[in-house]
Amino acid sequence: MNGSYDVIKSPLVTEKLQRESSLGVYGFLVNKKANKIEIRKALKDIYKVDVIKVNVINMPGKTRRLRFKEGRTPSWKKAVVRLKKGQTIDLA
Repeated sequence: MNGSYDVIKSPLVTEKLQRESSLGVYGFLVNKKANKIEIRKALKDIYKVDVIKVNVINMPGKTRRLRFKEGRTPSWKKAVVRLKKGQTIDLA
């Protein structure tokens, strides 16, 4: 990857991840080619936090219909990270 902002596309803000943010767990939409090591380094560069654990999930695209045509939403990659105790990321 070229830079940290190429690896981390955007933070994920869901109800479940907001509940877990008090425990230091955050979710991000990441580049499909990024691995756990690149994600850890990118978060350290962007948010200046220490990442303890990185879990990566490949989310498949879903089939959708629009009138008579059927299509697919794109596949994407999600990273759920756990930070060192006491550290937070302000996503607001």
